[in-house]
Amino acid sequence: MPNFIRIIFAGILLVGTVALFYFGQWGWAILGILLTLLVIVTFFFNENMLIAQYYLRKENMEKAKQWLNRITNYEKQLFKPQHGYYNLLIGLIESRNAPMQSEKYFKKALSLGLQMDHNVALAKLSLAGIAMAKRNKREAVKYLQEAKKADKNKLLADQIKMMKDQLGIMDKQQFKYR
Repeated sequence: MPNFIRIIFAGILLVGTVALFYFGQWGWAILGILLTLLVIVTFFFNENMLIAQYYLRKENMEKAKQWLNRITNYEKQLFKPQHGYYNLLIGLIESRNAPMQSEKYFKKALSLGLQMDHNVALAKLSLAGIAMAKRNKREAVKYLQEAKKADKNKLLADQIKMMKDQLGIMDKQQFKYR
């Protein structure tokens, strides 16, 4: 459902709730407030993306992809700050199937903007992994440094350390083959 329809529907619900309060139907009016709040919350947090995130945490990529595919035109259906998160979720799903093709989604998510620092760090860490797979050490080191700087709460510290260790192993392998 497009966002402008959600706002119109929330306005109609709010008017109906005020009318119920005016006529003394307190029980139905409280239910109307809860429904109005639910519609307003779905304006800011799309239900398809929330369910897709749930399935991503459960590592059920097929269901997560099904829920994200329900968003046909993300520019119209999502609130502007959610555009980056949509591309991040698509990139995470694609990284399981085709890691090299997920690069464009991570870059687009970063260009559209992610509000939380740990999500920025996750996207840059994923890009560092893709750069390592391409044997582009300079780009991988750059993305790892940016990920470390963005990971202020140290949520991805272990993964960043593991990637740095893999970069060291990659150096030894290159030296060994020369």
